[in-house]
Amino acid sequence: MTTLRQIMDPELHINIADLGLIYGVDISPTTVTVTFTLTSPGCILAGTIHKLIEKAVKKVSGVKEVKLELVWDPAWTSDKIAPKYRAEFGFD
Repeated sequence: MTTLRQIMDPELHINIADLGLIYGVDISPTTVTVTFTLTSPGCILAGTIHKLIEKAVKKVSGVKEVKLELVWDPAWTSDKIAPKYRAEFGFD
């Protein structure tokens, strides 16, 4: 998850893990599968975020393959944002 916290959402300037976009990370000996979502199905940055995740995870030592699974269920809501950022954005 440390690697994913280095990826900033280009619009909100919060890392994608604390933004609540990462739903799961499955690690096998040489393959990492990241299950993630976006803030909305119409997110214009979908391709950018996909590439940022893939590039960052591929840099991790021992990773030979990265699989990305974009899901919409459960839908992302602002409740998924880490508490320290929720207050910053006025959600608390």
